[in-house]
Amino acid sequence: MNPGIVTRTARRKLALAACGLAACGLALLAGCASGSATSGSSPPAAASVTSSSAPASAPAVAPPSNPALCANAAALRASVNQLRQVKVQAGAVSQITANINDVRAALTKLVNDAHGQWQAQTSALSSALDTLKTSVSSLGTSPGVSTVSGVVSSLGQVNTAAQNLLAAVNTDCPAASSSPSA
Repeated sequence: MNPGIVTRTARRKLALAACGLAACGLALLAGCASGSATSGSSPPAAASVTSSSAPASAPAVAPPSNPALCANAAALRASVNQLRQVKVQAGAVSQITANINDVRAALTKLVNDAHGQWQAQTSALSSALDTLKTSVSSLGTSPGVSTVSGVVSSLGQVNTAAQNLLAAVNTDCPAASSSPSA
């Protein structure tokens, strides 16, 4: 056996063990509310471990985004923005209905590409769209202050559900939340 190879291997193992121990120490220090006498000596190790381990952990934190999924998220944001801009009144029933259909189509594309991801948020938006569609239908058959108020309330629910969904999608598609148009 070549003594140089054993020494390098032993050094690598020792370095890996030290990095592992330092990472455990960082995790423990991060969980502590107050410092101790030994915490003064750990920041230099923390700085060196953080700088050497940051590139390795970056891919785990920010996985590459799916371009189709992100495009669908941007399209959903744009269609929700169009729906928000409609003036709620008895004569706007067909416009609101068309906008609901656009949001529904964009949501369907997003759900299909998401493969179960964000299911709670997509279900909430779908339910809010159903409620809005019922409110708009009531506005068409019985225009009045109470039905306009119902549509406005339902639009608020759609807006909240869409914001929640897009905030969740934002972790994988940051551009989806920053650009209203696709």
